[in-house]
Amino acid sequence: MAKRPSRSGGRSQERIGPEERAVYIISVAAELAGVHPQTLRIYERKGLLTPARTAGNTRRYSERDIERLRMIQRLTQEEGLNLAGVRMIVEMEDEVDRLRKQMARLDRDLQVARRRLNDEIERGRLRYARGEIVPVSSVRRMRAQLDTWISRGGSRSHGPIAVGPTGRGHDDMEPSSD
Repeated sequence: MAKRPSRSGGRSQERIGPEERAVYIISVAAELAGVHPQTLRIYERKGLLTPARTAGNTRRYSERDIERLRMIQRLTQEEGLNLAGVRMIVEMEDEVDRLRKQMARLDRDLQVARRRLNDEIERGRLRYARGEIVPVSSVRRMRAQLDTWISRGGSRSHGPIAVGPTGRGHDDMEPSSD
């Protein structure tokens, strides 16, 4: 199956939208756009167009390619731009498309992160409602770490874990003389 690395990131044509499906051979694409087939080859060499290729290396053009060809014709014939100017516009449009896709991905990621955050907040509220400001599993883990520290010769009052607001262990509940 033909691939179009520049537009679909290497995805196969089966997973892209219908406007990206490369189905037209060069002569049909040229006729639809109102240009000579050699013009399409020139545009490809200039980087204005990147048709998909079949396994046999035959060019295949999509509906999007045809629209781009029509835009190039309009810019050169009606607006008087040269191919260098058209190329800059094409590159900017490609960058805008890339940024839009990136924004959509980031928006989806943000929505997932918000849902996770809301779920975590809700779990925290439920723990607080049950009287667990710190999850019991965390307290057990901290006590196990403290016991390991003490068994290796560490002091309970100066352990590796700051448990209370003063940073003292749970056995040192006297007011600080600092």
